[in-house]
Amino acid sequence: MSTGYRMQIVPIRTPLGQLHATFEDGVLCSIDLDVPQSNKKAVFNPAAEQLQQQLDGYFADANFIFDLPVRLSGTAFQQRVWTALREIPSGGFCTYGELAARLQTSARAIGNACRCNPVPIVIPCHRVVAASGIGGYSGETGGDKLAIKRLLLAHEGVQF
Repeated sequence: MSTGYRMQIVPIRTPLGQLHATFEDGVLCSIDLDVPQSNKKAVFNPAAEQLQQQLDGYFADANFIFDLPVRLSGTAFQQRVWTALREIPSGGFCTYGELAARLQTSARAIGNACRCNPVPIVIPCHRVVAASGIGGYSGETGGDKLAIKRLLLAHEGVQF
């Protein structure tokens, strides 16, 4: 059932700064962590309002559980990894190697699937860390994205 939104990019405010969420037919498809600040006004979109409320809920209480309809484009393997990520509780974490052993694959494959996660925060790829430390985030091992991973983990009570 189409809601008439076809494709829409909506700015979302968070304590991390402004993010952009992409919706297709009213269903969340992606969250972009790396966006310049803009004066773009949010257009009313019930799905975006629901995402905003749930992100507000998460940032108010790290134990908040997201319950949003999402459309995830990815391979069958990526889908398996993203499903496993949702099973890691807030305040918990596992290493790429531990998750790889559980899914009978390699740590590098887990890292690649995490890098391709279209809806970070909602699917908590930030809860996967390297055996020797925090690891990377969204394909970066430094800079703003790694700072976001640190902030998300600290918000959940995990320090690196």
